[in-house]
Amino acid sequence: MKKIYLLIFLSFCLTNCKSSKRTVTKTNKTTSKKVDNVSIAKEIKNIIDHAKSFEGTRYKYGGNSKRGIDCSGLVVTAFMSEDIQLPRTTADLSKTGDWIDVKAVKEGDLLFFATKKNSRKVNHVGIVTKSRPGYVEFIHSTTSKGVIRSTLSERYWYLAYVQARRVM
Repeated sequence: MKKIYLLIFLSFCLTNCKSSKRTVTKTNKTTSKKVDNVSIAKEIKNIIDHAKSFEGTRYKYGGNSKRGIDCSGLVVTAFMSEDIQLPRTTADLSKTGDWIDVKAVKEGDLLFFATKKNSRKVNHVGIVTKSRPGYVEFIHSTTSKGVIRSTLSERYWYLAYVQARRVM
């Protein structure tokens, strides 16, 4: 019986033996976070620059090229330049990403508008190109002027504004 207890005790000790030397692995989270923020900032800049390359392009419903582009086509094409796939329609885009307060918008965020009279249904989208407290500039494709930049403080856009969303 003593041999069985001795065997159980030894097997217990051998299976639970660990090195007494403690190994600590440190990861520098702030450095990796900065790298991620830098790469995201670079992607956002590239997305905005790609969208700006369409300035002056005429509006074309369902279009997504320099020959003609609509508002959601501009957003999808700009994000696709950085291999980020988004839904093609404004309605689907308005459900993508995270809702954010208009006071917290940053470059690359999406702004949604309801431009039909007596309707709050989203039917227009733009990409924020500049943002600072009290000032938001965005690029979008309008039926009357094609791809232009506007500010949220313009009366028309201020009254039509519905929501902002962050996809990155």
